[in-house]
Amino acid sequence: MYRFFIQPQLDKVNNSLIGYELLMKKKTDQGWRPPANFSDVPSHTIASVLVATTKLLSLKIGSVSFNINRNQLMDKEVREAIIESQRILRPLRVVVELTEDIPDKNWPSEQLVPLIKDFINYGMDFSLDDCGTGVNQLDQIQDLVPLASEIKFAIQNFGEKLRDPDIEDKVIFWRDFSKKHNLRFILEGIEDENDDKLADSLDIDLRQGYYYGKPRLLKLKPDDDKF
Repeated sequence: MYRFFIQPQLDKVNNSLIGYELLMKKKTDQGWRPPANFSDVPSHTIASVLVATTKLLSLKIGSVSFNINRNQLMDKEVREAIIESQRILRPLRVVVELTEDIPDKNWPSEQLVPLIKDFINYGMDFSLDDCGTGVNQLDQIQDLVPLASEIKFAIQNFGEKLRDPDIEDKVIFWRDFSKKHNLRFILEGIEDENDDKLADSLDIDLRQGYYYGKPRLLKLKPDDDKF
């Protein structure tokens, strides 16, 4: 059984909630866990759970973010579910986050760009998630940056704390890259007060992490337990 958990995204400077990220997890004998490989989640399951979840969301916030990898972007059923979710949630905005997961096939930008433009034409925003890792390295996203409204950098992907000088340099690089291209920059993986203070010192307003709120389960109707 699959469900979405929601985690808050904050504007620290204005002390305001700007949105939620939907994080898919699978119920196992050990509890709720992220899928080992998101590409293994059937497209019909993603579509069904996404639409059922968005029907429950009537949150007075700016946006709800949803992660897809390149394989899922190429899947028509998943794309149609995302578009349906935007229709349900309007005027709340869906942000489609393209993850760093390594796809089964090397999809060229020429195939990705028109599909991303379709989302934008439906009123959605496009985000590049976990930049600097996986297939979201700088040279692999250059053609996608002009379509983006947002870039995210995840500290936890590097297995180090923000106070590590190398990680701090990476954060500064992507922060400045975002400013240069007039993109929102969200720093993920803020886990404690020290991370929070260092993010303050780097003038990063938009943040996400356990320090501000752990993902919580969105319960669906009993008849949706088949998903």
